[in-house]
Amino acid sequence: MASVDKRDDGRPRPWLVRWRDEAGAQRKKSFARKVDADKFRAEVEHSLNVGTYVDPAAGRKSFREYAEAWRLAQPHRPNTAARTLSQLGKHVYPVLGSRPMAAIRPSELQAFVTGLSANLSPGSVRTVYATVRAIFKTAVHDRVIGRDPAAGVKMPERPREQIVPLTVEQVDQLAAAMPGRHRALVVVAAATGLRQGELFGLQVPDVDFLRRTVTVERQVQPTPGGGVVVGPLKNRASYRTVPVGRVVTETLAAHLAAYPAAEPDRFVFTSAAGVPLARSGFNASVWRKATEAAGLSGVGMHDLRHFFASALIRAGLNPKVVATRLGHANAAMTLNTYSHLWPDDEDRTRQAIDDLLGPDVPQMRPTKEA
Repeated sequence: MASVDKRDDGRPRPWLVRWRDEAGAQRKKSFARKVDADKFRAEVEHSLNVGTYVDPAAGRKSFREYAEAWRLAQPHRPNTAARTLSQLGKHVYPVLGSRPMAAIRPSELQAFVTGLSANLSPGSVRTVYATVRAIFKTAVHDRVIGRDPAAGVKMPERPREQIVPLTVEQVDQLAAAMPGRHRALVVVAAATGLRQGELFGLQVPDVDFLRRTVTVERQVQPTPGGGVVVGPLKNRASYRTVPVGRVVTETLAAHLAAYPAAEPDRFVFTSAAGVPLARSGFNASVWRKATEAAGLSGVGMHDLRHFFASALIRAGLNPKVVATRLGHANAAMTLNTYSHLWPDDEDRTRQAIDDLLGPDVPQMRPTKEA
């Protein structure tokens, strides 16, 4: 329980509220008026009773102090941990790092986002702010602060860019420009839609030549030191089995005959030293040179994933199936990215109504009176 006492020492704030927090520590706060002290006492008692008490001292922690504790506690994968550390150090701490958690206001965060927008793309701003938002959400959950100042902050509009898939000829040109050891990588990427890390993590047992499937169970991710680590996939939907045709099975069979997979992991695609491919090294020394030689500068490996998606759409597969093949969490994500590639349904709409009502149209028209 909390108590209100008056001090007779002539202080300008004589009314003192005393209480013990959830840990049993003695707390106090002074007020100039008894009515304010009584109100605060009631609020403290209520919050302690219902479990919503927020220690005023906790909110005095700086954003950097709390965020660092939050960051170190997260079960992030190596590349996510490195990216989070970089985002906080480069973009967030210089602006918010020294501010007390409880003192940060929504207007301050809106100004922070606006400042980021001057130097970063809308997508990058959203990525950085997602980390800030997660920190404040956890702080509310930890009862370090009583409300989330990050909620309701407006993000910059993200321009809607329509994906233009590579043509078959461009994929062929790209494969031809690759060194022999990596040529199959282009074909398999274009024919399965696997992400780069998923391709690098593909192992021989994942390929079922009899049933003609490729199972995606892991990915290879870069480490800060330039190495790689084998880790889990992006999300639950990323774990999938992709049906493949003769193009993939024959390409992989020829590749493995020419470049046998080394034990014990038996990765399908490796460097000349027989180790898993590292994204940064591969992109700089192999991929970039091949795209330039093919006249496709600026094309990334993700464009082969777009090619695969466009091929499925062109073949008439519905959004749910395409989402499953790509490892998207839901079909909405697929539609947001590729909706412009699906055939226009205007003619189908007209035909559906004409087929249904066409025979009855004469009877439905008003007749001319004699």
